[in-house]
Amino acid sequence: MDNQMNDFEYERRFFCRQIPADLDDGDAPLLIVQSYYVHADNYALRVRLQTHSLRLEMTPDTDPLDVVRQHEDQFTEAFVTIKGPAVGGTRYEAEREIDAHIAAELIKRGGQPIVKNRRSVWLGEDGWAIDSFGGDNAPLIVAEAERSRPVTNLVIPSFCLTEITDQARFSNDGLASHPFSTWADDFSRELQEQGPHFEQVFGHNRME
Repeated sequence: MDNQMNDFEYERRFFCRQIPADLDDGDAPLLIVQSYYVHADNYALRVRLQTHSLRLEMTPDTDPLDVVRQHEDQFTEAFVTIKGPAVGGTRYEAEREIDAHIAAELIKRGGQPIVKNRRSVWLGEDGWAIDSFGGDNAPLIVAEAERSRPVTNLVIPSFCLTEITDQARFSNDGLASHPFSTWADDFSRELQEQGPHFEQVFGHNRME
């Protein structure tokens, strides 16, 4: 039963316009290229490559396959992951480490890839992952707080503009199918018309 419980992730996710400059400590962020072989109805099968030894700026011209082809030897870690639908900030996720060379060859041969930089920072009571996307998903920035249990009574940083926890279109597998650039203008209009939204079912939100 304990192993099954470890196969769930608990997180809350937020849309951001930019990353505050003071969160950049000068170290290279974690560069991630991952490809989705199943990405339907919020179910996903993913292969991921990652490295801390390569610093690349995320732009609309950052092609994930070119990154793998040109820098394959610098990727030191790889994983295969299966995910179930996200409900209320909870999602089934089972992950296994695999050989980085095999992962690179799989990514080059199939799936729908995305590329992003991830910065991990400690803000107040929680560790946060802040993802900056490249390619067709630039200039999207998503911040997420993840815990080993439901994320309640969260202190939400001021750079988080609105909550996207249960919006499947913002999940990485959703972005592989329908990149942010294809609906960014629609989302901007929604945000302007409806204003920011923060879920009220996770205890008391404390705004920074």
